Amino acid sequence: MMHFPIYINGSGTVSPQPTLEGQGFDLQPAQYQEKYLKITPPDYKKFIDVKLLRRMSKIVKMGIVSARLAMEEAGVTQTDAIITGTGMGCQIDTEKFLNSMLENNETLLTPTSFIQSTHNTIGAQIALMLENKNYNMAYVHRTFSFESTLLDAMMQLSDKEADTILVGGIDEITEESWLIKTQIGYYKKENVDNLNLYDDTQTGALSGEGSAFFVVSATPGAHTQAVIKGVSTMYKPESTEETERFVEKFLNNAQMTPQDIDLVLTGHNGDQFFDQLYDQITKGVLKNVPSGRYKHLCGEYDTASSYALWLAVQMLRNQLVPNAISSHDFCAKPLKNILIYNHFRNINHSLILVSQP
Repeated sequence: MMHFPIYINGSGTVSPQPTLEGQGFDLQPAQYQEKYLKITPPDYKKFIDVKLLRRMSKIVKMGIVSARLAMEEAGVTQTDAIITGTGMGCQIDTEKFLNSMLENNETLLTPTSFIQSTHNTIGAQIALMLENKNYNMAYVHRTFSFESTLLDAMMQLSDKEADTILVGGIDEITEESWLIKTQIGYYKKENVDNLNLYDDTQTGALSGEGSAFFVVSATPGAHTQAVIKGVSTMYKPESTEETERFVEKFLNNAQMTPQDIDLVLTGHNGDQFFDQLYDQITKGVLKNVPSGRYKHLCGEYDTASSYALWLAVQMLRNQLVPNAISSHDFCAKPLKNILIYNHFRNINHSLILVSQP
């Protein structure tokens, strides 16, 4: 748990929604009838040299685009550190390399797919394009991956090791990875209407993908959009009571009560067995707090909380909670504090507190 405030000066995302350049989050969301959600690809040529594009996989391209959008919003051309989080990394290139091993009997292998399959490829490629030789770290902590980038950024900024940091969470979905995880009950097997996701009774979640990056600093500036006041994680709670104590302790350390939270953004993903854990918390320790959901917009993936943070920043900036996220009537009450609560199958639980600067 850490409560050193860090200020978000720029944000960018590539997602299954029309969210490029911060647009579309308050409009009618894109509706899909698919077995998993894929990103709406931007015009990559506007952001990346066409000579480099053909050698880049999808996850690298969408990472670069969202990172550049965040830096443009923040008005910076360099950062003192680049910290990325990804649960599964470059799956397309990993699959290419492994399939090549099988097809060629482990001979005549080209190194390109292997080189580009490593989890730090996204952060490394961003650094190469920026000619950035500063601190560069990639976290691969499953559904704690993005939260780990924020915790690292908080430590770097609190220790004055950096002034401006680029942080991001990114994951992609492939047909093979979707097939594997449907076999173990993680994802839904049949097509789903994402806008009616929470009424679907299939086992598992609706899978998705996306990338979200943020430029953060220890002090506010002219471009500041929001402030992250705290991040905390918990592993394998033994009961709902332990989870409620986790939430209460987090708010206490932030010198807040549930009454100070204007919206809790929960990670409901359509798996009714595990979604009930969110319901228990929102009807328990957070029972009087308006709640919203977001994974029907982006799907479930290991760093989906980065998309939730992007949404929270947009809501604070625009003082608007879209009906696509929550149908609660907010009575024109100013949005000041948003709590993001996510968990993965009751194993990894995380909290992110985002506020007006």
